Amino acid sequence: MPKDPSQPLSPPRDKKFKLKNYDAGFTNGLKEAEAREQITTLRLRVAELQAELVADGRFGLLVVLQGMDAAGKDGAANSVFRDCGPVGCSVHSFGVPSEEERSHDYLWRIHKAVPERGKTVIFNRSHYESLLVERVRGLVPESRWKERFEEINQFERMLSREKTVILKFFIHISKEEQRAQLQQRIDNPAKQYKFRMGDLDDRKLWDDYMVAYEDIVQNCNTEEAPWFVVPSNRRWYRDVVIAEAIIARLEALKLHYPPAPEGIDGLVIE
Repeated sequence: MPKDPSQPLSPPRDKKFKLKNYDAGFTNGLKEAEAREQITTLRLRVAELQAELVADGRFGLLVVLQGMDAAGKDGAANSVFRDCGPVGCSVHSFGVPSEEERSHDYLWRIHKAVPERGKTVIFNRSHYESLLVERVRGLVPESRWKERFEEINQFERMLSREKTVILKFFIHISKEEQRAQLQQRIDNPAKQYKFRMGDLDDRKLWDDYMVAYEDIVQNCNTEEAPWFVVPSNRRWYRDVVIAEAIIARLEALKLHYPPAPEGIDGLVIE
């Protein structure tokens, strides 16, 4: 949430976006006990709407989770969608492209994973990696990654026209909180599998990644596919914010269950 609470969670499109104006530790006055009580109710509502989305069948829901290592992408997906069953809801994680994926355009593997109507897919990382890792590490020339802002906007507009609802969340963690989370991964045997030495290489490039994220939000925050900047130093607040945003968007769709088959009223099965 912005340091100025009067600003919306989704940054204004007519102003320059700067992450320094957003506090990763912001909780809007919410206490942890209150948030944990709220998220229990919010999860149930997400599950209800997910069931309606499946039954309605008119829309697909794409939830994009982006953030630095240890920001809490997995944790957010597990928490917000905890009460959703496996029918119609899945997570797709994007790692280093395979040889096959590298032989295609950068959106090829993304398009394959987009949800069909009636389904929800959560992207852990996404097509925006092509504007992050490839840019920061100099894997593509500046002239090429700059073209991708509009290419991605056009891609998302097409998905929106085809009834894919897109919500994009930048999970905003401070550099100090990331240090603490990475240290936990090292110190806790149950979390060591999550740690990669490459995480430390990316951490050295923190400032470069922040500039890249600012450009992404500035250039790809559209009406069809808005970005939400979610404070993540307090995981319990992060989950409430994401759940509320998803609920608001799904409720606006006016989802409904299809009509009962003709002749079902009064039917008694013997």
